[in-house]
Amino acid sequence: MTPFHRVTGAAAPMMTPNIDTDVIMPKMFLKGVDRSGLGEGAFNLLRFVKGKPNPDFVLNRDGYRDACFLVVGPNFGCGSSREHAVWGLQQLGIRALIGTTFAGIFGDNCANNGLLTISLDAATVGTLADVVADPASNRLTIELEAQTIRIEGGGTIAFAIEPARKEAFLTGRDAISSTLVFADDIRAFEARHRAENPWF
Repeated sequence: MTPFHRVTGAAAPMMTPNIDTDVIMPKMFLKGVDRSGLGEGAFNLLRFVKGKPNPDFVLNRDGYRDACFLVVGPNFGCGSSREHAVWGLQQLGIRALIGTTFAGIFGDNCANNGLLTISLDAATVGTLADVVADPASNRLTIELEAQTIRIEGGGTIAFAIEPARKEAFLTGRDAISSTLVFADDIRAFEARHRAENPWF
């Protein structure tokens, strides 16, 4: 995973509730045997109309084309468990999602792949969405160590995150590499266990 410390960039509002993984990554992009090309698939049916950029879609508008944050509606990522949705968002350049609630499996997929999800109360998310709806005020800085979102035009929002998840994002360790931190302890336990239980 790419470590997440301090990231600054544009945020785009996408407040429709229940945006599911088929919207995030349409099924026709699930045919590959690797992760390549999924950036093209992300929101493809919204981003393009007859192969041309849809001017009505927020990420095709001036000030949002290089957005690295999305401020999203409730239950974002519901639907199927396709991990491709997370990979596609990352290839599109998205580093963090800010909303009220995220679908369970999607949220876990985000955590396991280094896409930060930040949950805030509905009023705060609504206010933030209003702020970033204006391209003149849509730049945010997320400081993970301090657990804050700073609005470039003024104002700071604090957020909570589980300590283990925070540590994983700061260090860039996925579940396997986090476990391997304790490799020496694991090997010592295995040796001791075999010595104490030779009949196994």
